[in-house]
Parts: sequence; structure tokens; C-alpha cells
Amino acid sequence: MKSEETPFEGGPMDGRSLPILLGPTGTPPKTYRIPVPDDAGGPPTVLVYRRVPRAHSKRLGLPKGWKYAYDPEGKRGSTLRWPWTKPDAKPDPTPDATPGGKPDDTHG
Repeated sequence: MKSEETPFEGGPMDGRSLPILLGPTGTPPKTYRIPVPDDAGGPPTVLVYRRVPRAHSKRLGLPKGWKYAYDPEGKRGSTLRWPWTKPDAKPDPTPDATPGGKPDDTHG
């Protein structure tokens, strides 16, 4: 398997580079997860890095290499998104005061 020195940007791995195995298309994986063991023996903390282009070519705008940027939220984004899938459910920041979403009955 082929590997490539890939730099990391942001987070605890800022400024370091690691040899990352390349996939069949010659690119590193979209996300890179690094488990960090807990000193107290608890579950390990997982650092999540996302692949971003290092630079773009002048003429065609193609990526000229890859680097990993720190993702502090660490959400899973590697699932396929089909056009017919529903968006992720997000809680409403301002809940409705009326029960069942019915209009307020103030006249009796």
C-alpha cells in the first residue's frame, strides 16, 4: 500500500505530519480519527480531523495535495447522502407555547 506524509492543522496535532495510507484513487480518507487514551482509565477521547485541499492549481482549480483540519465537533459526516434522504432532525431553539401547534384560543 502507498502512503503519503500528510500535515495536520489545528487542535492537538497542529504542525505535525503523519504517513497516511492512500486509498485506491490515490487520496487519503475523508476523515481521520485519533483515539487518545484517558489517564484515569476511562473511555478514550477521539480527535476527528477532516481532509481539506492543501492548495489548488492555477488553471483548472484542482487540489494539489491534502491536509487534515481539526473538527472540534467531530460529527459523523462520512455517510452517503442520497437526494431522497431526510435532513438531520435539529431541535427547535424556540419551542411553541401552544399545545399541539394549534392557534391560541383567547376568545373563550
